[in-house]
Amino acid sequence: MTGRLRQLMDETVDGDYQTFKSKDGAYIRKHFFGKYPETAALVEDWSDEQVWSLSRGGHDPEKVYTAFKRAAETRGQPTCLLVKTVKGYGMGSAGEGQNVTHQQKKLAEEQLREFRDRFKIPVEDKDLPKAPFVSLNNAQKSYLADRRKALGGDFPKRDWRNAPKLDIPALDKFEGQLKGTGDREISTTMAFVRILTTLLRDKGVGKHVVPIVPDESRTFGMEGLFRSAGIYNPLGQNYTPEDADQMMFYKETTDGQVLQEGINEAGAMADWIAAATSYSNHGVPMIPFFIYYSMFGFQRIGDLAWAAGDSRARGFMLGGTAGRTTLNGEGLQHEDGHSHILAGTIPNCISYDPTFSYEVAVIVHHGLKRMFVDQDDVYFYLTLMNENYAHPDMPMGVEEDIIRGLYRFRETKKPGKKHVNLVGSGTILMQAIRAAEILKADFGVTSDIWSATSLNELARDGQDCARHNRLNPFADERVPFVTRQLQKAQGPVIAATDYMKNYAEQIRAFVPNRFTVLGTDGYGRSDSRVNLRRFFEVDANHIAAAAMVELYREGAVTKKDLEAALKKYDIDGGKPNPRLA
Repeated sequence: MTGRLRQLMDETVDGDYQTFKSKDGAYIRKHFFGKYPETAALVEDWSDEQVWSLSRGGHDPEKVYTAFKRAAETRGQPTCLLVKTVKGYGMGSAGEGQNVTHQQKKLAEEQLREFRDRFKIPVEDKDLPKAPFVSLNNAQKSYLADRRKALGGDFPKRDWRNAPKLDIPALDKFEGQLKGTGDREISTTMAFVRILTTLLRDKGVGKHVVPIVPDESRTFGMEGLFRSAGIYNPLGQNYTPEDADQMMFYKETTDGQVLQEGINEAGAMADWIAAATSYSNHGVPMIPFFIYYSMFGFQRIGDLAWAAGDSRARGFMLGGTAGRTTLNGEGLQHEDGHSHILAGTIPNCISYDPTFSYEVAVIVHHGLKRMFVDQDDVYFYLTLMNENYAHPDMPMGVEEDIIRGLYRFRETKKPGKKHVNLVGSGTILMQAIRAAEILKADFGVTSDIWSATSLNELARDGQDCARHNRLNPFADERVPFVTRQLQKAQGPVIAATDYMKNYAEQIRAFVPNRFTVLGTDGYGRSDSRVNLRRFFEVDANHIAAAAMVELYREGAVTKKDLEAALKKYDIDGGKPNPRLA
C-alpha cells in the first residue's frame, strides 16, 4: 500500500472527474491512472472496458452501505460523507458526465440498448423503441417486502388528515391584549410575548407550545420564559451563565420548552419545521413560534420557508423589529422593507402586519383555530415592532375584518367636502393617525383611518374574485373584500406602509377610489426613526401632503391650499428618489 491512489483521488478536481466520464477507458487510463507509476501499475493488466466500468462511490451500493455504516458507528466526532457521483449516470454517449445532460430530452434506440445492457433491464429488442415501463415479478416484490419488513416496516407515512385537534383557548383568554394600555406605551412585540406566556400557561395547549429563538431573546423581551419554561438542552445546564446572579438567567433544562439555537436562523427554522410537521409525522400537534429579526427571515431562509409550505407545516413565524424604519440605527443589516412581499410568494403562508395588541391577539387566535382545530394546511407570518406607543381598546365587531385584512379604525361621522381615507399598517398606521390630526388642524380636512392588517390577504381575495368572474361569466359577479370596504368611502385613499410600494400596490386594481401608495423602496440606512421616515417619505407630513395632492386633483382644495400644504409640510419636489439614494 503506497497511498498513491488516495493521493491521486484527493488532488483530482471535480472538473477532471466529469471529463473522465465523458470520454472512455483509454482516456481514463492515460490521464488519471497514468499520472503516477504506482497507479498506472494498478490497471496495467486491465482492458479499457474494465477501466471504464469502474463505478464511482455514489453509484456502488456496497460502497454507499459501507460508508453510511462507518459513519453511523463513529463516536465522539462528527462525520461527513462526500459521495462522488456522475451527472447523467447511465446515459452513456447520450450525456453521461457531459454538460448537455440537462438538455437531453430522450435517448436514441442505440443509446437505449446500451442503457438496457448496462443495467440488465429485461426488455426485448423489439420493444426498445417504445421504452416500456418494467414491472417487478412476484419474486422481486416479495424480496422488497421482506427487506422493508427487516428494516422496520413500510416506508414512513405522513398523516395530515387525522391529526388530533387541540382545545385552543377562547379569544377572551387574551383579555389583557384586547383592552387598551391607557397611558402606558408598549410595542407589539411585548403584546405578543404576553400572548405567548398566556398560551404556555394554558392547560389545554401549553405543553404543545414551542418557542424558538435563534439569538436575541432579551431583545424581544422573552427572558421571563427562561425561568418559567426553561431552555431545552438534552444534557441540562453544563455551564455557569454570566447572568447567573439575575432572576431571569439562562436556565437550560432537560425538559425546557424554549429552543435557543444561537446565531443560527437555518437551524432554528429546521427546528420550526420539525415541530410544525409533528402533527403529521408523529400524530402530535405542536405549536411552534419562531421569533427572529424580520430581516433574517424570508431573505435568509427563504428556501426553508418555501419547503415548510410544501410540507404542510403549521405554526407561527414572527418577524421582530420589522419594517424599513422601525429599528433605527441598524442600517442595511436589519431594516426589512420586503418580508411581506417575499411571504406573499408562498401560497399557504398567511401574513399580517398588525399595529395594535388586540390585532395580534385576534390574528394569533384565528391562526390557532385555523391550523389546530380546522386543520388547514397553512402557516402564519406576523411582523412585530419594537416601537412603543399607546394601544386602544378593540373596537366592537372588527374581528372578522382584521382577519380579512382591512377595517375602519376611526370614522368621521359627517365628512365634509375635503375628506380622505388614510390606510396604514404596522407602526406607519400611527403616522397616518398623526397625518389625520394635522390635516384637520391645518386645512380642515377630515379623515377616515383604516388599518390594513394584511395587504397580501386583500390581494389574494381580489385575485380569487377576478378568477371566479373570468371562469364563471354568467354567474353573479363576486366583489373583492377591499372593494366592498371602500366602495362607500368618500374621497381618495392614501396607503402607507413600512414596506416597498409593491406591498400596497397589489390591491390597486380592487380599490374603487383614487389611490396613492407610499412605501419604503431602497436600502436601509442608519438614522433616527423620524429621519428615516422622512427620508423614505412615509412620515405624517408626506402622508398629509399626498392627501392634499389628491384632494387638489379632485377639485376639493385650491391651488393656494396645496401650495401652503407643500410648504408647511416641507415637501421637496426635487428630492432624490430614496430607492436610488
